[in-house]
Amino acid sequence: MYSIRRGHQTTKEEKAAQKISVLLSDFTLDLEKIGYYLARATPYLIYRRSLEVLESAQFQSEAVEMNRIGYNHDKLF
Repeated sequence: MYSIRRGHQTTKEEKAAQKISVLLSDFTLDLEKIGYYLARATPYLIYRRSLEVLESAQFQSEAVEMNRIGYNHDKLF
């Protein structure tokens, strides 16, 4: 009997996150201007979805930090 092993398949969300990180890694870009154009030139739905992504990133970053320092607020001694 044999098995077929498939490598890690990148999801659409991972691909989108990688594209965003590549765009933001250009330190010559003015982030304030990007925010201005994002709020003014794109539809409101796109603006709200971008805020949702940023809030999720902030939450995940805080969760990683809490795990790193060993803070478990829901566990009792």
